[in-house]
Amino acid sequence: MRVISGTLRGKKLHPFQGKGIRPTSDRTREAIFNILSDRVPDAIVLDLFAGSGALGIEALSRGADMATFIDMAPAAVSLLDKNLRACFLENRTHIIPWDIEQNLDCLQSHDRPYTLIFIDPPYHKGLLLPTLSHLKKCKALAPGACLVLEHGAVDELPLAIADFRRMDQRRYGKTLVSFLSYMV
Repeated sequence: MRVISGTLRGKKLHPFQGKGIRPTSDRTREAIFNILSDRVPDAIVLDLFAGSGALGIEALSRGADMATFIDMAPAAVSLLDKNLRACFLENRTHIIPWDIEQNLDCLQSHDRPYTLIFIDPPYHKGLLLPTLSHLKKCKALAPGACLVLEHGAVDELPLAIADFRRMDQRRYGKTLVSFLSYMV
């Protein structure tokens, strides 16, 4: 795994050993960021179910202002910390060990609303809609925020989701990537 573009282009990220983290492939990550292009500079990023942090780190490399990474798995939190330190991003990032399945109350005190949100939960666990609901409740999203959801085909989202509008959806192998806009 490596950073594809930007100031950290070519930087190798620490790999995860085992099955607990399923990183977004370089090909899919590159496609996502080609679609996002003008939304990344100066973005306030939230990376949920962050795993290795590859999506948030890629956004920072491409000009995002800051990023918050949330994952509850101790191995993921440790890997995130290692990758952020290796990329010298500690002053622009924050890691929150948190169980997203319960709520996102940890974001209620955040002072700047998030403009770019990555959501990559474990596939086939039904976590997409509850996560979107938690995001609305914590009021941490900027109006018009862009959400990028990575999910399996059986986790397909309904066309209409309250307060969110699907802008695009792409398939990369067995993975679907849905792009939503927060409409408030």
